[in-house]
Amino acid sequence: MNKKNAVILFGGSPTEHEVSIETAANIISYMSEEKYNIIPVYITREGKWLMYDGHAGNIRNLHWERMGTQAFISPDRVARGLCRIVGDKVKILPVDVVFPALHGKYGEDGAMQGLLELSGIPYVGSGVLASAVSMDKTYMKIIAETLKMEQTPYRVLRRGETRSPLRMKYPLFVKPAGFGSSVGVSKVRNKKELDAAMELAFGFDDKLIIERAVAGREFECAVLGGLGDGKASGVAEIIPAAEFYDYDSKYNDAGTVTVIPADIPEEIETAIRELSVRIFNGVSGSGLARVDFFVSEETGRVVFNEINTMPGFTAISMYPQLWAKAGLRYGDLIDELISIAEQRIYG
Repeated sequence: MNKKNAVILFGGSPTEHEVSIETAANIISYMSEEKYNIIPVYITREGKWLMYDGHAGNIRNLHWERMGTQAFISPDRVARGLCRIVGDKVKILPVDVVFPALHGKYGEDGAMQGLLELSGIPYVGSGVLASAVSMDKTYMKIIAETLKMEQTPYRVLRRGETRSPLRMKYPLFVKPAGFGSSVGVSKVRNKKELDAAMELAFGFDDKLIIERAVAGREFECAVLGGLGDGKASGVAEIIPAAEFYDYDSKYNDAGTVTVIPADIPEEIETAIRELSVRIFNGVSGSGLARVDFFVSEETGRVVFNEINTMPGFTAISMYPQLWAKAGLRYGDLIDELISIAEQRIYG
């Protein structure tokens, strides 16, 4: 069997850099070396691309600037490969598939997907449009409204806009519109906290979302499939160690508890799974996504929170755990994602 040249892109966004490294390391650890020539390509916080020649399992602890050689994906659809700079020469390494294990800005917001579309190389995950609108919370909310999905009341505010009085009940959440992993997110209970939270969020983005907090339980569902063909996993409950599921709770705090499968009535599980597929197909998602919900303690209804088109693959990430619980092992899950990528049309 001929091995496939599989590029794993990781690093990138300074705010989610370490998570991306952990995601890539975990993906690589479950990829079959009999099926794939694994080619790690690291993107520094400053945006420099570096390729590593050694064993792919070492990527966590490398001094990349000393050991990596400059390399980048060519946008040339005939070359369909990785340009590696060696001395004063450029060598083209053919690439069969790219797994962009990138989180945050320029990684899962459509920018990297645009480059990969130009290259003509199959890649894991959603395309430009689905990635962009899912990353931007303002457009995601508009799409969810058209799909008749219940959401908490919210308001969009852009930098420089006149700030009219906010007629929303506290507590509120303030979020940068275009960031993931709860970066720059604050929970606020009064006007003084609101001003500070807005200043923090505007430090990350020119647009923010202010939304009413939902008192209730938090749930996640994983989706896998091609365009228009998403399939939902079971449902997991998140019980965060912190007051809300912030960055530290997601990636650093051992006190956060995940319950798989969630202990919920069958009709709630069915609703969450159906809504997960609805939003995945609604944004033209492909490959993978994790969809987050609340169940309101006031109404008992399912409330849509957000969709993440490149969820983490760290050792504690929910997406691969949900599919493992459904009987799809990590290695088989990665093979399936690559197979879905290869079946897409990149015309």
